Amino acid sequence: MTHRDLGEIRRTGETIEVVFHRRYARPVEKVWAALTVPERISDWFANTIIDRLEAGGVMQLDFKDENYRSLGRIVIFEPMRTFAWAWTELDGSKESLVRWDLEPDGDGCKVTLTHSGLPPEDAAGVASGWHAHLQAIEDGADGIETPWSTVRARADAAKPLYEDRAL
Repeated sequence: MTHRDLGEIRRTGETIEVVFHRRYARPVEKVWAALTVPERISDWFANTIIDRLEAGGVMQLDFKDENYRSLGRIVIFEPMRTFAWAWTELDGSKESLVRWDLEPDGDGCKVTLTHSGLPPEDAAGVASGWHAHLQAIEDGADGIETPWSTVRARADAAKPLYEDRAL
């Protein structure tokens, strides 16, 4: 892992945001499917149920082997370009925004992930988690599941690097 691969942690008033830039050697259509089709999302992120794939749709996220569930409400759905959802704890205690922006880039795709509205104490954990999940997206775009143990090990390995960057 190089420092170039690390996401940015930024303070935005009382909260923080984490931002990642990636380029995948997959066309936008495949990466978009990995981000929006429940069967593909579960290959790299969490078991997901989406009632309607449009703004206003509701998502249920069930994280494998973590005994953690949360809800999402789709706030932006612009096919092949932007997908954003408000991420809410089941008890309603925290809400943040996850936004994916995609851009064609030759035979691949540039992706920007911004997760905003986070409490500062969550910075390193959220950043290291996304760091690990982003490594699994290319396989997910091809319908290949990344074992949860692999995602967890990658997140654990990345966390000290983000703790050094946390504000």
